[in-house]
Amino acid sequence: MTAAPRFAHCHGPAFRFDGPFAQRAGADKEFAVPMVKKRRRRHISPLQRRLMALVIILSVFVGLTLTYKAIVRPPQLEGENGAGLPASSQAFSSAEQALQDADQLALAAKAAHSARKSDFYTILVSGVDDGNGGSDTNILVAVDAGAGRIYGVNIPRDTKSRINGKNYKFNAAYNLGGMEQAAETLSGQLGIPVDYTVEVSLKAFSALVDAIGGVDFNIPVNMDYDDPIQNLSIHFTAGTRHLTGAEALKVVRFRHNNDGTGYGSEDIGRMKTQQDFLKAVAKQTLRPANLTKVSQFAKIFQQYVKTDLELGELAWLGQEAFSMGADNVNFSTLPGEWHSPYIYLNADEVLGIVNEYLNPYVEDRVLADLNILS
Repeated sequence: MTAAPRFAHCHGPAFRFDGPFAQRAGADKEFAVPMVKKRRRRHISPLQRRLMALVIILSVFVGLTLTYKAIVRPPQLEGENGAGLPASSQAFSSAEQALQDADQLALAAKAAHSARKSDFYTILVSGVDDGNGGSDTNILVAVDAGAGRIYGVNIPRDTKSRINGKNYKFNAAYNLGGMEQAAETLSGQLGIPVDYTVEVSLKAFSALVDAIGGVDFNIPVNMDYDDPIQNLSIHFTAGTRHLTGAEALKVVRFRHNNDGTGYGSEDIGRMKTQQDFLKAVAKQTLRPANLTKVSQFAKIFQQYVKTDLELGELAWLGQEAFSMGADNVNFSTLPGEWHSPYIYLNADEVLGIVNEYLNPYVEDRVLADLNILS
């Protein structure tokens, strides 16, 4: 029986191998076993750590910046510069050519009449929580980023309007067809497009005022009104005071006192108060300190606002508003006269406001472009 091989004489880095197999290979032959060197850990200095952290931060910043630029963009309008001109591909007789030339000139004139200014957008903003299904407040906002200004024009709720072939007050448009109908009605009257709509619950107004810490405001008249049906009580003394969101909402909704006194002209006086208050809110909201409250503003927006603007477009508009500052935000009201049951707009004065503040086109509008009811 053959003996099993034996391993012996281990001497650290080398060992001897004997036994039957050792005789064949050469007895007592030593085999060297190479030493395995341990890899030393590379020491990273504090400076290298800081540089690595800086690279990571910069990479994240660049990624966020690229994402921000990809998302935040100006509102995208379809057919901004009117219809294109058809190309000619056939031979025409002189008469036919003359007709074609006339058509081309007409199309060219139409295209020129509808060429738009750069970065100019019209947005109908409506407050819609007045308890009867209509829009309580309607403001057409023109954002002229090129000129660095924002202009809002109140549309009197009792403005005589033509909707579906019948006469109504303007605030009925929302009740009849929502924001789309309101935008279509206003566009037809003013002869300019309403690019976007923003439907705001009046709760958003209250929440925004609270978010910015309230607003100091000069209440123009004594307010003493009660409406048990709406569970609404408004009681303020004229003068400057600090208003919370709930108080501010009462002030801007006030029309007249229980005894009928108040502004004298309910709707016009109320709109003037709303404009003054919105100016005060804009001035406080657009302060640099409120940039830290963007997430809070976004939450209010998600809860109480409906719009056809995309998130990135809203962010771009907000960015532009902050860069303009409150001094470049102004308001007025479409001029008209009250003859029960409507307010009749003054066409000439309305045209002046349209061309001065609201017109998104390069060319001025003319009276024929408007549709002001008499």
